[in-house]
Amino acid sequence: MTLVIGLTGGIASGKSTVSNMFKEIGITVIDADVEARLAVQQGEPAYKQIIAEFGEEILLADGEIDRPKLGSIIFHDFEKRQRLNEITHPEVRKRMVQKMQVAALNQEKAVVLDIPLLFESKLTYMVEKTILVYVNLETQLKRLMDRNQLSEEEARARILSQMPLSEKVKLADAVIDNTSTIDSSKQQLLAILQDWGVNDK
Repeated sequence: MTLVIGLTGGIASGKSTVSNMFKEIGITVIDADVEARLAVQQGEPAYKQIIAEFGEEILLADGEIDRPKLGSIIFHDFEKRQRLNEITHPEVRKRMVQKMQVAALNQEKAVVLDIPLLFESKLTYMVEKTILVYVNLETQLKRLMDRNQLSEEEARARILSQMPLSEKVKLADAVIDNTSTIDSSKQQLLAILQDWGVNDK
């Protein structure tokens, strides 16, 4: 049986770092953000629906969707954001399920679904175990400010737009505290996988 693990975190918590650790030890990672980009490419069902809903002014010269422009439309409009999610989420889930099925057919010991909003989007039904990449608020703020060149106020606003990591801790099956070193996080990950009966390969 292939164990399906949901990996989540918060903005600037280091989820991508842990995602790469899974890849390094040979575990397939299916990234929701990557699948979301692929799902809205030209010719895909969601692409046509988005244009029908939002108009051709959201397109770039080459016909691809202008993601920043679309983002600026939905960021301030809850109903439009909901509508976009209604169009894209089923397509993204479908793509992820197809890749999960391939991993299961290949009899892989585990497959990881990297889903930033795993708890908020109520997608835990897709996975058997959940891992949260956690950092404290001060570390999260500092990393986000450094990474995205934001003021403290801007960084705090982005963090507050998500469910607090302290809340997610209560929902996760396992937590990797990523406040310290990368090596420390890797040791925590390996211990969790051993505990769940998933060896390196």
